[in-house]
Amino acid sequence: MRYLEGVSEAFQNPWQFLLSFFLALLVILIVTKLLCKCAAKAQAKAKIREAQQRREVAMKKMEAAVERLKQQAPKVDPEHILSLSLKELAHQLRQGSLSPDSVLWVYMEKALKVHSELNCLTDYLEDCEVRVQELKQQPKEKRGLLYGVPVSLKDPYDYKGHDSTCGMAYFLGKPAEEDGVIVKVLKSQGAVPFVKTNIPQTLLSFDCSNPIFGQTVHPQNSKKTPGGSTGGEGALLASGGSIMGMGTDTGGSIRIPSAFCGIYGIKFTGYRISYNGVNSSIKGKKTVTTMAGPMAQDVDSLVLISQVLLSDYMYKLDPTVPPMPFRKEVYSSTQPLRIGYVETDGYTQPSPSMIRAVREVSEKLQAAGHEVIPFSVSRIEYMMKKLYVPGIYADGGKTLLEKLCGDIIDPSISSIISALRLPAFVKCLLSWILRPTDIRFAESMSAIRGVRTPQNLWKQHVAVEDYQNEFISNWRALNLDVVLYPCTCPAFDIGSTEKASESISYMTVFNTLNFPAGVVPVGTVTAQDEEELASYRGYYGDNADKNFKKAIAGSVGLPIAVQCVALPWQEERCLRLMKEVEKVVQKQTRRE
Repeated sequence: MRYLEGVSEAFQNPWQFLLSFFLALLVILIVTKLLCKCAAKAQAKAKIREAQQRREVAMKKMEAAVERLKQQAPKVDPEHILSLSLKELAHQLRQGSLSPDSVLWVYMEKALKVHSELNCLTDYLEDCEVRVQELKQQPKEKRGLLYGVPVSLKDPYDYKGHDSTCGMAYFLGKPAEEDGVIVKVLKSQGAVPFVKTNIPQTLLSFDCSNPIFGQTVHPQNSKKTPGGSTGGEGALLASGGSIMGMGTDTGGSIRIPSAFCGIYGIKFTGYRISYNGVNSSIKGKKTVTTMAGPMAQDVDSLVLISQVLLSDYMYKLDPTVPPMPFRKEVYSSTQPLRIGYVETDGYTQPSPSMIRAVREVSEKLQAAGHEVIPFSVSRIEYMMKKLYVPGIYADGGKTLLEKLCGDIIDPSISSIISALRLPAFVKCLLSWILRPTDIRFAESMSAIRGVRTPQNLWKQHVAVEDYQNEFISNWRALNLDVVLYPCTCPAFDIGSTEKASESISYMTVFNTLNFPAGVVPVGTVTAQDEEELASYRGYYGDNADKNFKKAIAGSVGLPIAVQCVALPWQEERCLRLMKEVEKVVQKQTRRE
């Protein structure tokens, strides 16, 4: 009877009943969502602990393998092997004066030592032991260009049986079913992949830290970052723990670590080499092109790797890449180059060491017989805020946030993730409020809202094409072969990259344009550079400019670099300029 009375009363007060019902439903939904979040976080923490344990086991296996190979392989002088260039090492391995198993243990031992100091490794590819034994059975005439050469791989490169984590719990426990195309091509020429290297969480940062494997530090200064997102590679290569590695580049991810750590790296034109079998935190973006590319100790090494990658075998494995073999005649040309040089992009004031690097190198190139012409770039603010940033977060960050659900967020990306999680109307409001005092931050808040509709996305694709055409038109008006461009450097303090991210405008422009671009180290920060930095103000005088100045302070002795740029599909010409820069810099160094 009481139940029937309650039902009767509810019908007599329907609005009160409905209000009570919806309030109860809301409470249930909120509690359910909180429970789901707690469960997801607990699951992520458990996966991270398991991954950390797997790495510990992997490093112990690597140590055991070193001792085993030391006993079995021919005796060698480790210092001699580590002193060889890639070209020299590959030649001696092919000729048989060095054995693949001897070279492998030397680099494995060195990599372990470097890792103990810098925390740059994420995994050991244990089948490398079997691989070197198989290679030893090959007759000389069948040995490839990289026969027996140890190779390190950035974390997202798929390797059968191993995770490609992107520094995210979402990808843990999902080992690759087969090697990626680039890995297969490297192996076809005798290379021996032996380790994977650390990255920032999501790969969308130029620091190098994630909740799974921790922070990688700079080889010369533990308070500095080696850069990102290919930071583990940069640190390992600069310290001699690897002789060649493979990276990826969405906004400087090969070039920034190369510049910060003092090594060489090149990102190719998008799709000239296969991206099949390389993981990503955001797949499907088209406005901004992510490129793959090699990193090494000198230009000759990059050329050798390029010859291996740009092969018929790659095209056979992935017919979506163009069948364009390496054009040696373009790279080997001795004709003087017509070089455009840029001192500033007009958006981020270059540091004293950045502008000095470009000026000194351009003078040396001119003295070497090349024609050097001033070249100006335009609309970099437009490129950053209307093309690049909205291109990365075209969906407002939804795809990324879904993968980060329940994950521990690394401090190196916490600000951007917090901003992406804000409702669109809050981002819009913040952009409007902040516009009078901090225009660049206000524009960023607007940019991360994404493009919102398919029609806007198509318009953005057209805008990128228009920007490319404008840039190419200005390039051709001066009849340029290549361009010498500043490079964001020197290395930043750990934890400062998010606060000074506007400075990567020097790098992101070539992802937006889809141009090949390489980095050549050309010297180090001097005491005079440091003194001049004290008067640095930046073009906007905003927080980003102030944070950039603070992030690069205390860098005397750290590497500086320049960028060498070519038009799309002209990697050989890009490498030619890199070689010319390398030659004039080394010539000056020998004189000193």
